[in-house]
Amino acid sequence: MIDSGEMLSMRQADLDELFKSSPAGEIPRDRGRGTVVFAPHSLVGRIVAKLVCLIAWQGKVFNPEQHDLRNLVSPFRVQAIRASVYEEASWFDGKPCIVLDYSKTSFVAKKIRDEIREVSDGTYLGLVFWGTRRVLRFTLEFARR
Repeated sequence: MIDSGEMLSMRQADLDELFKSSPAGEIPRDRGRGTVVFAPHSLVGRIVAKLVCLIAWQGKVFNPEQHDLRNLVSPFRVQAIRASVYEEASWFDGKPCIVLDYSKTSFVAKKIRDEIREVSDGTYLGLVFWGTRRVLRFTLEFARR
């Protein structure tokens, strides 16, 4: 079982390999705790992950019946910044993934496309694209059923 803490300790190439070798998984349900993966395998990356969680982004709340989600933002975990959710081929490697598409649902994030895959039971690794450029990674951890 791999978790967010372990992914923060991995090298970028290992995270890419983990994403490539993982299945899309089921579209998540309910609330997933988010962790930004910036500068993985470094102390700076761990500090950034904690700061982002404290002040900006704590995760996502998925509603599979509506094929959408909302991000949990601010220290108050406000549900905002909606995305459409569907399965499609990844821009990263062409294999199936779950896409979190903000292009038609958010003025603020309309150039953002996230792709996630389930790397462990209830744990997802995500890639963030700005336009077509990959700019960041994140993790989501859901309560196991």
